[in-house]
Formats: sequence, C-alpha cells, structure tokens
Amino acid sequence: MTYVLQILPALLSGVQMTLSVFFLTLIGAIPLGMLVSVGLMHKAKTIFGTLGHALLEGYVWLFRGTPLLLQLIFVFYGLPLIGIVFPRFNAALFAFILNYAAYFAEIYRGGFGAVEEGQFEAATVLNMTRWQSLRYVVIPQVLKIVLSSMGNEVINLVKDSSLVYVIGLGDLLRAGEVATARDVTLVPLALVGVVYLVMTLVLTFLQRRVEKSFSYYK
Repeated sequence: MTYVLQILPALLSGVQMTLSVFFLTLIGAIPLGMLVSVGLMHKAKTIFGTLGHALLEGYVWLFRGTPLLLQLIFVFYGLPLIGIVFPRFNAALFAFILNYAAYFAEIYRGGFGAVEEGQFEAATVLNMTRWQSLRYVVIPQVLKIVLSSMGNEVINLVKDSSLVYVIGLGDLLRAGEVATARDVTLVPLALVGVVYLVMTLVLTFLQRRVEKSFSYYK
C-alpha cells in the first residue's frame, strides 16, 4: 500500500489527461458526426451537391479505413512537413475527433435509414420545416436506435485514449509504463488496468440508464 500511495499521484495525473481527451473528443465528435451523417443522406445531394456528398463519403472511408494510431502519427509528425504544426494535445484532439466523428456518422446514418419515410411525410403534413422534422421527430428516434452502438464506441474511446502516448502525452497508460520501467514491478500496470475497468464500468452503467430513459420510444 505504501508503494501504491507513492505512485498514485502520477497515475491520477494520467487519468486527468485520459479524461480530458475522452470528454473533449465526445464534445467535438458527436455533433460533427451528426452533421456528416445528415450530409451522407441521399436527399442531401440536392443541398451539398454530388461533389460535397462524395467528399463526405471519402472522409468517412479514409478515417474508418486507417488506424487511429497512424492518424495520430500523421497529424503530429507528418503535417509539420507541409507547415501545419499542432501542439501535442491539440494534435491528439484533432485526430481523435475526426476519427470518431467518422464512426459516429456511419452509426447515425444507419439510424436514419431505420426511420420510416412516413415519419418525414407526417411532419410535413404538420407544416414542420425540414429542420423541425429532424429535431423533433426523426433525431429522437435515431438516438434511440443507435444508443447501443454509440455506447460501445464511447467505451472504446476510453481505451483508445491510451494511444496518445505515441506523441508524448502523459496519459494513464504512459504513467503506468514509466513507473513499471523505473521500479521493475507490474503493480503500476495492474493499477492502470483496474482504473480502466472502473471507467468502463461507470460508462456501461450510464449507458444503461440513458437507454432506459429512451424506453418510451418504441
């Protein structure tokens, strides 16, 4: 316990970095993913044009088809070669938000596809605008449909946040690795595993509560 208390401040500092990446990524990726998914809808071609629709398709294909680790390395080490330089934390957020927005966009698109066309028609009969139809009729149903898939991606985000160590950020995993290498013991890594398990347990609990709150959409 004495040793655990000694390394605990470093681990807690790593947890702060992990949670910062986690929450800021969600704040950026969830609304961006929703906007991209709306742009990917077939009817959106009349708004964004064929070229804009193709660019959105290409964006989703690129970020879902390449590893997040590669994207992190490219943003932090590759973009400076063409004069675009990000601080470490901003580089991590940029890569994480773009990556997870692409996944969220595909999840949302599946949700939009599951909503019957009659929902849009009924909203039109009620003299709702396109935006009002999406906001009050369609999107609440989409959220109900995609909650499980979104919850899985959110839990994955907690674990993926450990990838920021490759660009030198001091997250939870990096703090554990430093203590393990310095003290030649697996205790720090065991504690890191426990912290990740606790975080995923909390998120799983919150996911179930949110799903229950949407149970009236049946």
